[in-house]
Amino acid sequence: MARVIVRQSSYDYETLKQHCFSILDQFCGDLIRKDSFVVIKPNFLSAATPDKAILTHPMIIKCAAEFVLSKGVRPQISDSPAMGSFERILKESGVKHALEGLDVEFKEFKQSVKVDIGEPFGQIDMAEDAIRADVLINLPKLKTHSQMLLTLGVKNLFGCIAGYRKAEWHMRTGVDRHMFARLLFQIYRTLNPAVTIVDGILAMEGEGPGKSGLPKHLGVLIGSDNTVAVDMTICTMLGIEPEVLLTNEVSKELGFFNGSIEVDGDLPKIRGFSLPGITPLAIGPGWAQRFFRQHFLQRPEVDNSMCDLCGTCWEFCPAGALAESGDTLRFDYDKCIRCFCCIEVCPSGALHIRETMGGKLLRKLTHKN
Repeated sequence: MARVIVRQSSYDYETLKQHCFSILDQFCGDLIRKDSFVVIKPNFLSAATPDKAILTHPMIIKCAAEFVLSKGVRPQISDSPAMGSFERILKESGVKHALEGLDVEFKEFKQSVKVDIGEPFGQIDMAEDAIRADVLINLPKLKTHSQMLLTLGVKNLFGCIAGYRKAEWHMRTGVDRHMFARLLFQIYRTLNPAVTIVDGILAMEGEGPGKSGLPKHLGVLIGSDNTVAVDMTICTMLGIEPEVLLTNEVSKELGFFNGSIEVDGDLPKIRGFSLPGITPLAIGPGWAQRFFRQHFLQRPEVDNSMCDLCGTCWEFCPAGALAESGDTLRFDYDKCIRCFCCIEVCPSGALHIRETMGGKLLRKLTHKN
């Protein structure tokens, strides 16, 4: 049975430190030795201030760093951002300021090594420092995710795939969400973090995980040495069946975790949390899928009044489905694999998910039946 600790918390430093230290001591206090290489992996998606709820809050990172330092070890704080410079993220997020004076190392994941994560993927490139870590502390943010519903503990470790290789894996798994969930799960199982603490104090709802999402105060901190158990507990808290989150479903399919959880603390019941609408990414027989893709599937669209044609979306798009066309953004929906990475990385929040007229009609007919 997995133990999950739930605490009603805030970003008040003294309160947060007490809660973080308690969770860290429970799950990794005995693992950190004087010669341990400890890596703290927050969510550093892109440059944003704490009030946007895009990144792990700097106070949580500070508490984790101070816990490791209390063990006589200098921690390394690392991630591979989806967009923007690592240094800019540290500055704009407030992390650099919050940890000023602490003996920590900030280091972007850049160097990769080949690691066998199991079939059907085999050897993939993963951040060398994440693989070498004696103790990996996983600090995700509780956010919605336009492709995978939520990005929690398991999904946060996709940041241990360095740089452009993230986009490459989106393309390789294509429109198969289940296959992408299996990739995420096998990355998690390979890295096996010592502890995961999810920042759900100021969470994100709506069209997350980037600037199209909306901050939502939940006031919770949730941690365990079993990341899948954390993710399942959060699903329960939000009033959704845990298996709806595909990484949880994959963990059960592969016999990794049966869902038996002991919750230490009061788990709130959060209702009315706005989740992105998740629809199938492929409809109908193979010969008709191009037609359905064009006329029935959800797709990303641009609000031209907010778009400044910065180029971030088309540079990151794994399918090469976006391009500048005059003074607007052009989508090739035949190429688009509906990973919604463009929405995730858009620095101005100009991209959103839209349902086609055909999709709305199909949904209404389906619900009537």
